Amino acid sequence: MKVKFKLTAVVILLISTCAGAADWPGYLGPKRNGTSAEKGILRTWPKEGPKILWTVPVGIGYGGPAVSDGKVYLLDRDEKVGDNLRCFDLSSGKELWNFAYDAPGSFHHPGSRTTPTVDGNHVYTCGPLGDLYCVNTGTRKPVWNKNIWKDFGGDQLPRWAITQNPLISGNLLIVAPQTSQAGVVAYDKLTGELKWKSEALSGNAGYVSPHIIKIGGEDHLIMITASAGRGRNASSGTVYGMDPMTGKVLWTYGNWQCGIPIPDAVDAGEGRILITGGYSAGAAMIKVQKKEDGGYGVTELYKNIDFGAHTKPPILYKDHFYAQYTINERSDGLVCMNMDGQVQWRTGEDPLFNKGGSVLADGLLLSVDGNTMLYLIEPDPSGFKPLASVELLEPGENWAPIALVDGKLLIRDQKNLKCVVVGQ
Repeated sequence: MKVKFKLTAVVILLISTCAGAADWPGYLGPKRNGTSAEKGILRTWPKEGPKILWTVPVGIGYGGPAVSDGKVYLLDRDEKVGDNLRCFDLSSGKELWNFAYDAPGSFHHPGSRTTPTVDGNHVYTCGPLGDLYCVNTGTRKPVWNKNIWKDFGGDQLPRWAITQNPLISGNLLIVAPQTSQAGVVAYDKLTGELKWKSEALSGNAGYVSPHIIKIGGEDHLIMITASAGRGRNASSGTVYGMDPMTGKVLWTYGNWQCGIPIPDAVDAGEGRILITGGYSAGAAMIKVQKKEDGGYGVTELYKNIDFGAHTKPPILYKDHFYAQYTINERSDGLVCMNMDGQVQWRTGEDPLFNKGGSVLADGLLLSVDGNTMLYLIEPDPSGFKPLASVELLEPGENWAPIALVDGKLLIRDQKNLKCVVVGQ
């Protein structure tokens, strides 16, 4: 009996340890929706703010961290040299190794763009010039690499360069070159063999990464393209629903016009998809349903110019969406909207939230204001309810996605990457 008790205790300990240390394997977390299943988030902070476990210097940029198996991965950049995949120890911040390659070049808002994607013993990155790499985390050497812009006839880079967060779907790695020869492409994630490519998509090249949403229990690959022009005079922007295994277009929605689309689509459940953007685009809710003939029908449920997102998609919690909606045309700050498209509240400029990263965990929002502040917020449709805040970052365009693993929040500004203890 004593032996059984000891074994049971060990098993429980292992399960508890694993449950508390879930990975954040890429852009916006395990489900690419900014949410974490982690519990035990602190609901109060001391006056000086939560403990900063470590700080390491990084180059300027907007790329966020990924975390897997106790290691933090960040794609750093020096525009005079190229891109640099850096690996840090989660507990200490010690740099364990790095892999750099030549990719000099400058563009508007210089620096890194994207978050690495970790899958097993491989990490995938896509640099701003289109360099796609698969690196073995054991050997720390590249397994294969492509250039998703040049390989498909890309000419002049988009104004803000290539912004693709690699997506893993089964044995495939999926990105969107958005060139005249290929809209979205899929590679064998282990070999780099091209498995499929879609035809060119309508509209201009934008900055949205492909995203998978469930429609009637089936995976649909959602891709959003840029319109020509902005506001009421914009045209050609399209939302595509594709088969992730083949690239076949299953349905389209053509009443979406955003000149510079960045946020991914949001799975709102029951076949509903929320599309958001800046530049006077706002938000659109559509519903996709399978028809008797096997095809798909798309219904626009509503559009709302008073809710949107500039750089990252809204976070969904208890049938309400929370997004930072400060854009060139308006400063609405943090905004809450219900499932029916009705705005519940906005912070405006008091306090101002401007393109910062957010994570939902344990019924709480951890949100960067896009500048110096980190907030702990209780998401509530009745009003803005901050529980704590601290000035944590150097002033600047601190717009990178953030990551949460084992009570540790990974957050960066334009000089440093910090690990902040926000859990018990």
